[in-house]
Amino acid sequence: MKALLILVAAVSLLVGTVTASPADDKKLTPQQEKMKTCNADAADKKGDDRKAFMSQCLKGGTAAPMTQQDKMKKCNVDAGDKKGDERKAFMSQCLKSDKKS
Repeated sequence: MKALLILVAAVSLLVGTVTASPADDKKLTPQQEKMKTCNADAADKKGDDRKAFMSQCLKGGTAAPMTQQDKMKKCNVDAGDKKGDERKAFMSQCLKSDKKS
């Protein structure tokens, strides 16, 4: 009877250990956190642009200069609801600027 009781206890302990997920308790290292953040920031980039961005990001440097397409996207958002000549002037000035953010 004792042997059966010990066997049941051992099996239940083993099952409890197997079902507990070690990944749930595991914390990410600082490098893994950086990789996660850089990967999320590079979601819209592809190819060589993504490689360059990831390299700079993981080194802790500043982001690579904005591409013309990235500038256009940002300026469009910044232009908001401007119309006509006001929008043209704003877009012209925005696209000429060297802002990276």
